[in-house]
Amino acid sequence: MRAFDTPTVLLIGLGAVGRAVGGRLAASASAEIIGAVDLAPALNGAELASIVEGAAPGARVSTSITDAPDADVAFVATTSFAAQVEPIIAELLDRGMNVVTICEELGYGFYDHEPIARRLDEHARRAGLTVLGTGCNPGILLDTLPLLLSSLTLGVDRITIRRTAEMSGYGGILSKFGFGLDADQFAQRREAGEVIGHVGFRESIAALAGGLGWALDEIVVDAPEPVLFTSHERTTSQVVLAAGTIAALRHAARGIVDGRVVVDTSIDFGILEPADGFPDGDRWMIESGAQTLEFSSSRIDSASSTVAVASNVIPSVPAALPGLLTMADLPPRHVAARAHTAGRAGR
Repeated sequence: MRAFDTPTVLLIGLGAVGRAVGGRLAASASAEIIGAVDLAPALNGAELASIVEGAAPGARVSTSITDAPDADVAFVATTSFAAQVEPIIAELLDRGMNVVTICEELGYGFYDHEPIARRLDEHARRAGLTVLGTGCNPGILLDTLPLLLSSLTLGVDRITIRRTAEMSGYGGILSKFGFGLDADQFAQRREAGEVIGHVGFRESIAALAGGLGWALDEIVVDAPEPVLFTSHERTTSQVVLAAGTIAALRHAARGIVDGRVVVDTSIDFGILEPADGFPDGDRWMIESGAQTLEFSSSRIDSASSTVAVASNVIPSVPAALPGLLTMADLPPRHVAARAHTAGRAGR
């Protein structure tokens, strides 16, 4: 296929992101959603259009990849962890499908998960197919975007990134952050490894450092820490926070070379309200001997941005090079949003 042809897409996982990406692709007519796989027994055999508006007529939900139709691209939105997603991707490759996944640990899998990344890369190359790890973060905000911005200067010395992430649009992943817990519950669940905060710092820092040519000595990821307890009940479609429980936490990580911090990242994650006083935007600072560059944005909605990144890139994946790729491996026009216009730009 050529980039931006209309591929058929199989959705793997019908959580909040899977449903939203399917709906966005269908609404934009940039892909045909022909089926889905989800482990929920209640969904088995359901008409997909009743869950994802615009899905192809007759498309159904199955509980196994074996029973699902073949597609040009499978979009996998099931887990943050490479070891858990590897067999899913391998089965999809065996079926002849390209794969796009928002599994954070595959955002730059060759750093911490080299055996898994190598196996998937070799499998995809043998099949002549693409596996792409993508998302808002990792994928864009802490890695590909600052890498691109660094082209405006020379000899980068340090990159600092500060973000505020509104999390009310997410579903199942909220449990990893500890929202709605009191201080004692948070400490206990963090100690038990149930509250882990953001998965993907290591991948983002490794991707950014690799692109800039830094050979990291280590990546240090701090434990997540509560920074806001709500004084009143807060309710989203996915979670209810009682008064006195955690509404926001801070999670930070650093990349170090020769004892010096070269990548410094910190994100405040929360179910937020305007009166909370968190910054309304994100900030990137790129320091070099030539000049220091500073960029800022309005607050970026992480959930909708994750949906946008996946939706924008899926149509171009069948034309990408084979193997396990990151977002930095793709031409910028293959990750960009399509303009709202009746015409088509020349290729």
